[in-house]
Amino acid sequence: MHKVELLSPVGNMECLYQAVKNGADAVYLGGKKFGARHYANNFDYDELISAIKYCHLYDVKIYVTVNTITFEDELDDVLDFVDFLYTNQVDAIIVQDIGLMSIIRKKFPNMEIHASTQAHNHNDEGLNFLKSLGVKRAVLARELSLNEIKELKSDIDKEIFIHGALCVSYSGSCLFSAMHGNRSGNRGECVGSCRLPYKLYENNKQINTNGEYLLSTKSLCTINNIDKLIESGVTSFKIEGRMKSKEYVGYITKLYREKIDEYYLKKKYNVTDKEIENIKKLYNRELTSGYLFESYGKTLMNIKTPNHIGTILGKVISIDKNQIKIKLEDDLNQEDGIRFDNDKGLIVNRLYNEKGLLTNQVTKGNIAIVDNKIGLRNADIVRKTLDVLLVNEINKYNDKKIEIEIECNAHIGKELEVTIKDNYNKVTKYGNNVEEAKNAPTQKERIKEQLEKLGDSPFISKETIIDMSDNVFIPIKELNELRRNAVIELIDKRENRKIREVIRNDVKEEMNKINYASLSINVLARNEEQIKVAIENNVDTIYTDDLSLYKKYKDKCNIYLKTRRVSKNIGEYNNENLLATEWGAVYKYAKNNNVVTDYFLNVTNRYTIEELNKLGAKRITISPEVNLNNIKLLAKEANNIELIIYGRIELMVTKYCPMNMLINKDSKSCNLCDINKYYLKDKDDNIYPLINEKHLTHILDSKPLDLTSNIKEYIDFGIRNYRLELYNESKEEIENLIKIVRYNYEHRNN
Repeated sequence: MHKVELLSPVGNMECLYQAVKNGADAVYLGGKKFGARHYANNFDYDELISAIKYCHLYDVKIYVTVNTITFEDELDDVLDFVDFLYTNQVDAIIVQDIGLMSIIRKKFPNMEIHASTQAHNHNDEGLNFLKSLGVKRAVLARELSLNEIKELKSDIDKEIFIHGALCVSYSGSCLFSAMHGNRSGNRGECVGSCRLPYKLYENNKQINTNGEYLLSTKSLCTINNIDKLIESGVTSFKIEGRMKSKEYVGYITKLYREKIDEYYLKKKYNVTDKEIENIKKLYNRELTSGYLFESYGKTLMNIKTPNHIGTILGKVISIDKNQIKIKLEDDLNQEDGIRFDNDKGLIVNRLYNEKGLLTNQVTKGNIAIVDNKIGLRNADIVRKTLDVLLVNEINKYNDKKIEIEIECNAHIGKELEVTIKDNYNKVTKYGNNVEEAKNAPTQKERIKEQLEKLGDSPFISKETIIDMSDNVFIPIKELNELRRNAVIELIDKRENRKIREVIRNDVKEEMNKINYASLSINVLARNEEQIKVAIENNVDTIYTDDLSLYKKYKDKCNIYLKTRRVSKNIGEYNNENLLATEWGAVYKYAKNNNVVTDYFLNVTNRYTIEELNKLGAKRITISPEVNLNNIKLLAKEANNIELIIYGRIELMVTKYCPMNMLINKDSKSCNLCDINKYYLKDKDDNIYPLINEKHLTHILDSKPLDLTSNIKEYIDFGIRNYRLELYNESKEEIENLIKIVRYNYEHRNN
């Protein structure tokens, strides 16, 4: 039976040791650039080489993240990085950018590619497209349920997250951080916009939500459902946590390793209350089984706090300016970390018992006293967020040992021969001719004892076979030297084993000449009134997500139907005009329809444009994250790109509906959004409209992106397709925007 892979996160070398020693089948990590966890420590080139060797020594696979969007001006750098990884035999790379996947497959044909969850992998059409690019594995969207995963028919290998942090937005579909923090989540620089406080408004009235972190999810934990996950047939179980501690990586890896192995041995396993408590102490924002097991609303979200909450330690019974007294429900140890219900916390450097005497432990049921070094004035509940005894226990992990077989042939008159072998390699070392003993012969037991003295090496002998003549004499020094040299060579063979033949292809690129076509003004309209204004002002294309409006106007103007951003089952269209918002839709529809692609595809370089052109896209909207210089570079490569010149960017699309959870109390049926308008307000009073579409929540930016002041430069670059995304603009405002674009084009040479 093929066992599911356990894949652990690694942010530094200490985490790597913990993951490997505690039973990971594979690890994933990032370099200093091009990885979606920019603020993890990550690995420089020398550290990457060491990590590759270390993993391969222990027969652990190593996957390196190259899972950010790639801008045109950094393509050479990222391909040089991939070449380095290819040369040094990483087992696979994890990639988000579709264009990058395509060029890597062409240039480095033997490199295994895994599609990051950032590529929005959630339907069969999208998975089949990835497979057509040569992708071996897809990391599925966290929003898919286990039943939905089982229904996927694509035979691409599938990887799922089983533990760790959740994003409230579909991965790769969040622009919140980029637009409101100037740090891109698609570039590994997320500011954690979903972990900030917000207020919910219905029309003009604030809703009492009993918590202000309205976009903050709980922590995923599926340890109680290992059997169901294994039986789903997925290839790999992924633990999130490249920014977590080495203790977190070690313990979570060890726990899932044990439960997976128990299941395969006897089809059942047991998770103890103590193990769940340890999970909570290491990191949790409350635990959820996630969308995998159809959690939603209050079973998915923790709107009280976005922080690690640990476990209940006890209650505060008194506070003064010097000390805090706590009635304990759990043991408290010196150097434990604690946090109070007002989110203030401290490390317990000095601990006192009820009599005020210094101690290193106060047991549960008793009163502990700690110094009030944080100026605490009031608090009720106190939690343990760091358990020093648990940390010390985790750090006592045993060295992982690789089983080998040892053979020794010692026959008088022939060379002494020592062989060690593992499952893949065989190393033989030869010594001097064996002599007959003149006095005391060397005993078989002594030879076996010396050969099995493997010391600090990673090996342990599972079987040692001695084939020898009677009455031989073998110098112990010689025996030790042969064993030592054989071990060194076997380590080298394992560390430097060849995963693949390194083949590189030259890829010829043909530059597209800029075609100075006529101006095209395109408008996304959200209602019929906006469509009418667009028609009156002779815009070239109208986009709508309203099927009834599309049907009404399809014979009256050049109108395109915007597809859903999340489509489990993609419907049938032929000879229609479609604005495709995800890769599955492009892959299915572009052959038989007129397809324009939306900015949600994160198009940032020429290789992605090339793939879309091959699929048959008529026009390609580039990402709003592309800066001025890269827009200029892209305009030199393609004449069919579209630029959003004005509009409220969609910051998130999420399966979670705050209105249903906070107002309708997680009702199975909800039509609140048909009646009222909703929005979020942040601490700076920015207002973010919420649009609900069949229980998907779309969060729009608080203000429009407005690039009209740069339009002369864009026109000079050669861009001819401009989009206006409307929300609640008046007729006069819409007409003025259209005039600005048209006027600047007509007077471009002035």
